[in-house]
Amino acid sequence: MLARLKSQARRLKAETFALYLAARHPATPWYAKLLVAGIVAYAFSPIDLIPDFVPILGYVDDLVLIPLGILLAVRLIPPVVLAECRTRAAEMAANGRPVSRTAGFVIAGIWLALAVLGLLWAYEMAWSLSAG
Repeated sequence: MLARLKSQARRLKAETFALYLAARHPATPWYAKLLVAGIVAYAFSPIDLIPDFVPILGYVDDLVLIPLGILLAVRLIPPVVLAECRTRAAEMAANGRPVSRTAGFVIAGIWLALAVLGLLWAYEMAWSLSAG
């Protein structure tokens, strides 16, 4: 059962990559691009509602939320555009996906900013407790 869940998660990620390509296609409507941007950002983000290391529940968001978003996005994207993007995604997966260093830096920057804010908050709390 776990192997089947992992297989479905891989298939969803492949479809998500095709949607990412469709969002960059000029024939895709703006509202579909907006929805796809949210789906792709969530799917490829290391931040999940439920972390993947939590047994069974960790894959719930990947197997429920993302497929629902994908179903809606697929209906909003013109079929010709989606077929073209699926073909391109399969070709790119066979040759190795490109690495986005910019996205990596943005995600690392967000985590760093959150860590700094957390440390500042903890310092302020400790300072106010010791002063009061």
